[in-house]
Amino acid sequence: MTESQPAAAGSLKRTLTLWDLVFYGVVIIQPVAPMGIYGVVSMKAEGHVVTTILIGMCAMLATAFSYGKMAAAYPSAGSAFTYVGQELHPSLGYATGWSMVMDYLLNPVICTVLCSKLVVATEAGRMLPEAVWVLFFASLFTGLNLRGVKQSARTNELLAIFMGVVVILFLGSALKYLLGASLTGGDLVRPFYDPATFSTGKVLAGTSLAALTYIGFDGISTLSEEVENPRRNILLATVYTCLAIGILSALEVYTAQLVWGNWNGFTSVETAFVEIARKAGGTFLFTIVNATLLVATIGSGMGAQLGAARLLYGMGKSGALPRPFFGAVAPKSGIPRNNVLLVGAFALLGAYLLSYERGAEMLNFGAFIAFMGVNLAAFVRYFVRAGKKTAGNFFIPLIGLFFCFNLWWNLSWASMKWGALWLGIGLIYGAIRTKGFRKELVTFDAPPE
Repeated sequence: MTESQPAAAGSLKRTLTLWDLVFYGVVIIQPVAPMGIYGVVSMKAEGHVVTTILIGMCAMLATAFSYGKMAAAYPSAGSAFTYVGQELHPSLGYATGWSMVMDYLLNPVICTVLCSKLVVATEAGRMLPEAVWVLFFASLFTGLNLRGVKQSARTNELLAIFMGVVVILFLGSALKYLLGASLTGGDLVRPFYDPATFSTGKVLAGTSLAALTYIGFDGISTLSEEVENPRRNILLATVYTCLAIGILSALEVYTAQLVWGNWNGFTSVETAFVEIARKAGGTFLFTIVNATLLVATIGSGMGAQLGAARLLYGMGKSGALPRPFFGAVAPKSGIPRNNVLLVGAFALLGAYLLSYERGAEMLNFGAFIAFMGVNLAAFVRYFVRAGKKTAGNFFIPLIGLFFCFNLWWNLSWASMKWGALWLGIGLIYGAIRTKGFRKELVTFDAPPE
């Protein structure tokens, strides 16, 4: 079926427009995305949060372009696992998929940690130990996913609109607060560049964490079969979404730092933004922002656990992981129950062992490997193999590759060590399954023309 032909009976209808996709992308990433990581990034980059957001936007825009190009080539497949395996080598696709597994497994972990911290930040939440809240949220995510609870598109849209209202409320309160403050020119520039604390290494390290703001934009490609003119609109929507989130996030963290007046001094780095909200708008704004972050993180945690379970299922079904366990589906619910339970157990254990910062860094270890793979796959497909020697097909994926490699390289030593251990375990497992890589672990269909 071509893009101009009507959908066949029983197939998906191409009804989504470009702006439907952009709205969907903003919903996935969330307008409040930088609020949860603000304190951690501020401490890491010593105040240059807005700079890290903007550098991260450059890396993600180029990578979003590569994702859009690859989604056009594979309009019904759609993942770094597929793109790298098809365009570069099946074994590299497996290594990318294995890195993505760590990315997906750690997302529910940091959501569990953040939800617990946000509840404990309230007076009522402190009535129970934080460890109890960790158990509660890990169990909540698992239980809801086992029941097959699905978030409707309508619910997501309403949640996104509500979060947008909260962002506007925060910005309005911050502006009112700042109008009553005595700010100098130096104060206005300091969030971008503070000569007293600026360090290229620290800013890049902070950017490696700030990139978490954009994680999720690749989910737009999953709607390829329901989009009008997918070869054009998937690419544009992915790029526009990253641009919109980058500008909005930069505005949020810029005003936040102006209100706080410093880059440290938080009671808890995980709840730094809600402390700033209290300073800008009192208890009312603190309560609204805290509740919004909690609801948004619960939604992210549920979605992340479901995504991780489905990724494991896909790799099990393709033979990359043991099929009897990972490729199994519960007969009644149609849910990969084994995977949901495994991810839930991992989230519970990880939330007890890892800090939010360490979990986010390790998550980005896997994410940046996937991003580098997609940029390289786009370069090979469109510039090398297809022979389309355009400046865009040459420079954009290589710029994305360069930025993502530098951000990956500037992750903390601990996250690199644990990430390398995870990758090593995957390679050892792959070598055993393939008898020293003498046969393919994963078999892909022939690349589309």
